[in-house]
Amino acid sequence: MTEPQNEPQPDQPTPTGAILRRGPFQVGDRVQLTDPRGRLHTIALEAGKQFHTHRGHIKHDDLIGMPDGSVIPHSSGSSYLALRPLLSDYVLSMPRGAQVVYPKDAGQIVTMADIFPGARVVEAGVGSGALSLSLLRAVGDGGALFSFERREDFAEIARANARIFFGADHPAWTVTVGDLVESLPQTVEAGTIDRVVLDMLAPWECLDVVGEALAPGGVLICYVATATQLSRVAEAARDDGGWTEPQAWESMVRGWHLEGLSVRPEHRMHGHTGFLITTRRLAPDTSAPVRRTRPAHGAYGDDYTPPQEEWTPEDVGERVVSDKRVRRTVRDLHREVDRVSGADPTADGD
Repeated sequence: MTEPQNEPQPDQPTPTGAILRRGPFQVGDRVQLTDPRGRLHTIALEAGKQFHTHRGHIKHDDLIGMPDGSVIPHSSGSSYLALRPLLSDYVLSMPRGAQVVYPKDAGQIVTMADIFPGARVVEAGVGSGALSLSLLRAVGDGGALFSFERREDFAEIARANARIFFGADHPAWTVTVGDLVESLPQTVEAGTIDRVVLDMLAPWECLDVVGEALAPGGVLICYVATATQLSRVAEAARDDGGWTEPQAWESMVRGWHLEGLSVRPEHRMHGHTGFLITTRRLAPDTSAPVRRTRPAHGAYGDDYTPPQEEWTPEDVGERVVSDKRVRRTVRDLHREVDRVSGADPTADGD
């Protein structure tokens, strides 16, 4: 009888972070508690500790050793549902410096950019690391994610968030602090990158260096906040000539209320978070096919003048995080990393 080919082999190494995603709750695990009103509370399990609310407490020891999906009694007499937080839960609650890419957009990026196991991916910028976690999950331990971030403090926050989520430094991840245009040619060889993901103010300024790094047929996907940025990326790719016709879209997610006959859309929804635009790298010495569909009337009229000024986060409506808040976030994350790794938080450190 032929042995099934999809059975896990005992000598295969456990993928990074997988051990934290299954089995009974252990000391150090992050657990998401849902109260009777549906409110979420995330805790990190420690022996002898208690989770307190204004009505009472739950003992961590009552959770340790219990299977995922258990219902735990509260001292007030109510019950709380205990589950490991999903990646989508973690990125929305994790400490942050820069704004995060929402799960709905991260899922679109992973799918529409075709991020596959073993892929070599370039990402800029890193922000708080939310998208990086999804990309690392997709490329796996055998892939490579080269992330570029201009700010050292943001890179530090992203690294710490990843250590907490995966339980260790991910072997596929390299974080470079610096400008993508200057650092990318020194980090990767030309034509060796499968996918590029740009989450930055002016991605059109990076098309030359990204095009040099991408293998023929490689995918470039950009995440931008405004329609003006979207247009600039598309026109720059067309002017360059070494890319396929850009495709752009946005996604909106609307939850639904489900209770008996009261089945209706939720009053709140995640509306516009950003636009996504994709294009693929053409083979060397290949020109883009001539477009057979004419642009809309007036699209390139006499009044069409692409803006040339330097872009700032304020221009696209981004919230600017104060340096004081970023420093506090970095400090809190270092304490959490020390706790997860078992280090003594009172010991002297850098």
